[in-house]
Amino acid sequence: MLEFVLSGPFLDNSWINFDVNALVQNFWSATFDGLTFGAVYGLIAVGYTLVYGVLSLINFAHSEVFIVGAYGVVITLTSLGFGPSAPTLGPLAIIGDLLLAMVVGMIASALTALFIERVAYRPLRKRNAPRLAFLITAIGMSFAIQYTIFLLQGPLGGPSGANAMPSITMFVQHPVFDVFGTLIYDVQLIIVAAAVILMIATDLFIRRGRTGRGIRAVAQDPDTATLMGVNKERIIMITFVLGGILAGAAALFYVMLVPSGVIYNGGFILGVKAFAAAVLGGIGNVRGALLGGLLLGVIANYGQILLGDAQWADVVSFVVLVLVLLIRPEGILGQTLGRSRA
Repeated sequence: MLEFVLSGPFLDNSWINFDVNALVQNFWSATFDGLTFGAVYGLIAVGYTLVYGVLSLINFAHSEVFIVGAYGVVITLTSLGFGPSAPTLGPLAIIGDLLLAMVVGMIASALTALFIERVAYRPLRKRNAPRLAFLITAIGMSFAIQYTIFLLQGPLGGPSGANAMPSITMFVQHPVFDVFGTLIYDVQLIIVAAAVILMIATDLFIRRGRTGRGIRAVAQDPDTATLMGVNKERIIMITFVLGGILAGAAALFYVMLVPSGVIYNGGFILGVKAFAAAVLGGIGNVRGALLGGLLLGVIANYGQILLGDAQWADVVSFVVLVLVLLIRPEGILGQTLGRSRA
């Protein structure tokens, strides 16, 4: 039946393929590429999952928190002399410059997240506004930041209009080893390893640290946490900043993978994918964010190769989101932030 539909008058091969052989032949490259992009999704997804865990709020403006960090990374590297060609610097100098760019990206994203919390959400909490007001405000902040970047990009030295920032090549990529004939490059190992380390550090911070216990207490019962001496407003502020820091780190890794992908509205689709990853892993669950990101990256890559066009990766990602919400709304791990154990 499927073969009839795909080969019949309804669809033709220029619109869609169902090339199982292509998937089999590119299985390992699709898997490792998917894990690399999935690690970026996972880091961004933590911002969604932390805010949802503490406030039961979907912060749709988090995609702009990420893209501001990406601009911070590109502007820093450009000012340090990086450009379309790989730099002629020594390894230690490149590592130092990349760490500096990551710190700038983290600070830019954290300050943006803090600004959104203070300007958009805190006044609504004080007025005990309905949840719909928070949702609409999040969407409004998302577009407001997008178009502020659009207007400021030219005056700050970037290309004017809707053009992307100049391409940045950070270093020449080298293969490290191969898996069944598929070369694995150093940039893939760096991104996945760094994402896992940052996730483990975040998980330990939330489960073992004093502030982390405060985050879990507010997520579980904010009123009781306040009676027990936890400063709720301070915890909420730290939650936004923490999500922003991880989004800033993700921005550096994203620029490594897509050197010419920093554009004023470039965070929107990536942010929705990261949100889908958070839902897939179990929104409100920090470990679930990484798991969901990795799975979504791999599944989207499989769909792209199987169906024959890069745009299918986005379609598959959002179909996965719908299916997860229908079949298992609580996600794979399903544990909320407030119920996580120390």
